[in-house]
Amino acid sequence: MSVTSVPGFVAAGIACGIKSPTNPDLGFVATDDGQPVTAAGVFTANKMTAAPVIVCRTNLARSQGRAAAVIINSGNANAATGLGGMQDAIQMSTVTAGAMGIDSGHVLVCSTGLIGNRLPMDTIEAGIPEVVAAATADGGPSAATAMMTTDTVAKHTTVHATVGGIGITIGGIAKGAAMLEPNMATMLAVLTTDAELTPKEATGLLQRAVGPAFNSLTVDGAQSTNDTVLLLANGRAGRVDPESLLEPLTEACMDLAVMMADDAEGSTKTVFITVEGAVTDEDAAAVARSIANCQLVKCSWYGKDPYWGRIAAEAGSAASAFSAETLSISYGDGTDTVVTYDRGEATATDAEALTGIMARRQLHLTVDLGQGPGTGRVITTDLTHAYIDENMGTS
Repeated sequence: MSVTSVPGFVAAGIACGIKSPTNPDLGFVATDDGQPVTAAGVFTANKMTAAPVIVCRTNLARSQGRAAAVIINSGNANAATGLGGMQDAIQMSTVTAGAMGIDSGHVLVCSTGLIGNRLPMDTIEAGIPEVVAAATADGGPSAATAMMTTDTVAKHTTVHATVGGIGITIGGIAKGAAMLEPNMATMLAVLTTDAELTPKEATGLLQRAVGPAFNSLTVDGAQSTNDTVLLLANGRAGRVDPESLLEPLTEACMDLAVMMADDAEGSTKTVFITVEGAVTDEDAAAVARSIANCQLVKCSWYGKDPYWGRIAAEAGSAASAFSAETLSISYGDGTDTVVTYDRGEATATDAEALTGIMARRQLHLTVDLGQGPGTGRVITTDLTHAYIDENMGTS
């Protein structure tokens, strides 16, 4: 279950010494014949943009949406590294292209890790030919492992679908465990498919699939310098209606996004927030995000406390139209929903049922503003002591 579940792609991951002699830190995904295919990317909106993001954007623009490989390092973000860092990112694409015998403009580059340090290029340049040579048709999971930083598990998925009578496959690998806030997160993701798409179609589909998935994820309200989601489409399954691919592509992105939330630094809860009854969808999304990023609310979830008062306060501060008399708040996934606040006052709840809901690893929270047709959804986590421990230092 990974990028190499799609016929025509190979991948690998190795330890080249960026982190330690034995910790995987260099990943590689490529077409099995080295030929460029349709490629698309969605990137961080942070203006403090890392060098590899700039290289990806540049290469996609120059190639008019074609790529044959992605080289990925973890342990160092190559961000805030100036002209030297840009030269390093370009060199990663050049060395990879040399090992493959292709044009460097068809190599995309991703980096993740600590900000502000130059890459150990001697180490990386020695490792690139090794990881290229190691690439196999079942190497996707090893590439996913090599992407990890503070992740505790590798993240990969495969989605199969029949579109217009044609069977297609979408595979994906990703990393991400903190600084998870749109647009996208401290995350890298590489997706592959055997559907035939033009670069314009692939870009449009990827942008739309990222919206309800990676762009609906927030752990701590911090936006990264390196966020990158890439899609490679080799067309081996044949031409399909691009619109029909949106659902399975979104499913693959959502699978990876939920894995990130479940593995977020120190989290004990993954929380799915749905806001209904807002004036507009944008207003609903703003309320959902305000609740998700409120430290008081996040601490309540960590304590398994459904404290609706903090949630109501966030809704009241973020909504463009609000009335306590139309507000309702409930926990549960629909089969066992418990309403904790309804139209102006707290409700008499089933304490045992609510305690059981709050003990779950995944929580579903619904906030109905009662003001209009707008809806919005966000995936988030609780805030724990372990998150603080993980982020107290810089190394």
